[in-house]
Amino acid sequence: MNPQDLPLFHPDMSIEEIGEEGNRYIGTVWKSLYDSMHEELTKAFLEIEDAAYALYLNQLMPPLFNRLMETGFEVIAPVEEDDFVIGQCLIFRNSLEKWGSEENRSRIFWNVIHRKGTLPLGTLLTEIPHSHLKFDIPETPKLYTLRESIKDRILHGIRHIKDK
Repeated sequence: MNPQDLPLFHPDMSIEEIGEEGNRYIGTVWKSLYDSMHEELTKAFLEIEDAAYALYLNQLMPPLFNRLMETGFEVIAPVEEDDFVIGQCLIFRNSLEKWGSEENRSRIFWNVIHRKGTLPLGTLLTEIPHSHLKFDIPETPKLYTLRESIKDRILHGIRHIKDK
């Protein structure tokens, strides 16, 4: 990955600006990473099914989350004993998968974002389109943002975005 591809965050960014910069980063790197891992993850999918997508996200998402943390943002909720964390900061219990066909399913993770020691800025939503039939990410993963930080309101916001 080229250093200029990495996301650039600054401490006074709004949640919307964080989402825009995160989408720039993902749009720049997702496909080349996907192509470079496709053969390996196609084989992995035969054995571990959907967990193959976690292997992909473990490569795609850490640069984004690391840059946010380096800039002074808190990006992950407290991890519980039984949590499954992928991509460094995506907690599986903080996700929904309800939309799309088996060939193009959509899972959305949420991360409430704080400046260190302050009230939340809002929530960063990470949408991962994927197939349940074979290893395939049929379109660019995408970030959305919400000004909400309470779970019920986050869920309502996700449904509003996806059910349009």
